[in-house]
Parts: sequence; structure tokens; C-alpha cells
Amino acid sequence: MNAHVENTHFNRHNTALFDHPADADSLKAALRTLGGGVSIITAGEGETRTGATVTSATALSVEPARMLVALNRTSSTWPVVERFGHFAVNIAGPGHETLANQFAGRGGLRGPDRYRGAEWTTAVTGAPLLVDAAAAIDCTVEEAIERHSHVIVIGKVLAIRIGAGRSLLYQDGRYHTVG
Repeated sequence: MNAHVENTHFNRHNTALFDHPADADSLKAALRTLGGGVSIITAGEGETRTGATVTSATALSVEPARMLVALNRTSSTWPVVERFGHFAVNIAGPGHETLANQFAGRGGLRGPDRYRGAEWTTAVTGAPLLVDAAAAIDCTVEEAIERHSHVIVIGKVLAIRIGAGRSLLYQDGRYHTVG
């Protein structure tokens, strides 16, 4: 692919345009401007169930079907995903704000208590799947890559359930829905 650029002026190394340091706080502020789909990552079984709310879940590829999610290494979720070798990506819908907050740790609920107020099932791996999710994707861990504060988890998709409705979005510290 050839790209042709005419009458474009590039000002290299113009740091005057950048008004924030390249640090964690500035990066977080920049990323708050990016809206993301809300997913609840679940793992474990019975009393070992836990999970987290993320905006980092995405498809790595569709052939073969693989999902990618970044989990904080110090979270309660990563050790359970690692132990069980499975996780589910539960794509939250507009009615899931309270549940997303629970799985984000708001209100202090931990482990299996985060599952309160919703109906759950399982598919192939045994990972908890939200019955009324916009979609639920059941995965086994294919690879985990530890980098800095997070683990990049690549999941082999074993089962998919597509529900009704649209996904919940998160931007600038608030939930949003698209008409």
C-alpha cells in the first residue's frame, strides 16, 4: 500500500503542543476521554468465584476465535483465572451499572458476594456467565503475558451466547448507553 501525502507539514519534536508529563496520572486522564465497552470478567467456581469490571476486553482475532483481556496482577481476579485456567467475558448492558460497580469493587463486595443481584449460569469451562448479558464469551486461558502492572490474558473461545440489547459504555468516569 502506497500512501501519498501532499501539502502536509509535519513539525517534528514540537513538545510545545504537549502540556502534560508522560506519567501515570496524565495517561489516565488521556484514557478517560476514550469511551470503552464495559465487560465483567468472571472466573472460578462456587466460593472461589471472583471477577472484575474492565474496559480492556477485546477480540484478538476472529479466526481462530481468541479474546484478549488485561488484568491487574494485584487484583483478586488474576490468581483465580490462573488457577482455574478459564474466564468469561460478560459484555454488560444498560441495566448492569450496579453489577459493574460491584465487580469494580465499589461497595466493598469481594469474591462470590460480587455475584449478588444477578442470574448466572455456566457453559463449557465452568466460568460464570451472566444470563442477561448483551453477550457472554466463555474462554480457556491460552497464554498469559506478564508485563508491568498487568497480565495480558489470551483466551481461546469455547462458547458464545448473544443476548438482546446493546452494550454499556464507560467514559470520563460515567456509564453511557447508545440510543
